[in-house]
Amino acid sequence: MIESPETCCADSRAIALRLAALSHPARIEILKHLSASSCCSCREVVDHLELAQSTVSQHLKILVEAGLVRFEADRQRSRYAVDHTALAGVCAALNQLVASCCPGSLPKRQD
Repeated sequence: MIESPETCCADSRAIALRLAALSHPARIEILKHLSASSCCSCREVVDHLELAQSTVSQHLKILVEAGLVRFEADRQRSRYAVDHTALAGVCAALNQLVASCCPGSLPKRQD
């Protein structure tokens, strides 16, 4: 089945949004920290990264909007967790992009 230009463009926009969210070192560190536990509060991330609470909140907001981090209200705290499926989707999309642009550049899988 051939994808319509609208579908391809929407997929490209979604991938670009997620890659843009990954384009800041603090957000990568946040993802690493969140991946080490099932979920964290903003305060826990702030304590780990030693960044201002407002800065961490803004980075978390970007990661949530990109769909890479899940947000859940937990009484007076907000809890955050990595969306592993979404992050794996970014990896697959990037591999697919590299494979389509640079045939033969990805290593062969050893099954």
